[in-house]
Amino acid sequence: MKSAYDRTMFRNLLSRLFTDDPSPAPLTAPDAEVAIAALLVRVARADDHYELVERQRIDRVLARRRGLTADEAAERRAAAEMIEAEAPDTVRFTRLIKDRIALEDRSTVIAAMWEIAYADQNRDMDEETMIRLVAGLLGVPDRESALIRRKVLEDLGLPDD
Repeated sequence: MKSAYDRTMFRNLLSRLFTDDPSPAPLTAPDAEVAIAALLVRVARADDHYELVERQRIDRVLARRRGLTADEAAERRAAAEMIEAEAPDTVRFTRLIKDRIALEDRSTVIAAMWEIAYADQNRDMDEETMIRLVAGLLGVPDRESALIRRKVLEDLGLPDD
């Protein structure tokens, strides 16, 4: 079975993401989702523990966001892991993505990040710090991010300490 996200598509996405063009073209929906997934991977890796439960949660988030099958979501996550590994520092990487995702989608991206951070049911300051940084870079105010975080904790049935 040929992967829908083959090596050529991966290289093309890398070049489109990391172009020096001052007014980059919007990404296609699948490419934007891989870029967003790369941010989710970066959050999950922020505490230096990238666990199976986090990978599974990323797959579920991707499947839910775009109606993907489990295999398609896992494939996008695998591509995102490669993108994240190649990506520059978080500030530059997030700024590259910001202009390529719709303003109205940014809050859902932050919600997905909080969901990934709590996938292992542990609060980790490195992951929380990463989300706060990314939220600011995406133009999501701290207060809105905090409200999103509380909602995610509530949905997951976790206490808000």
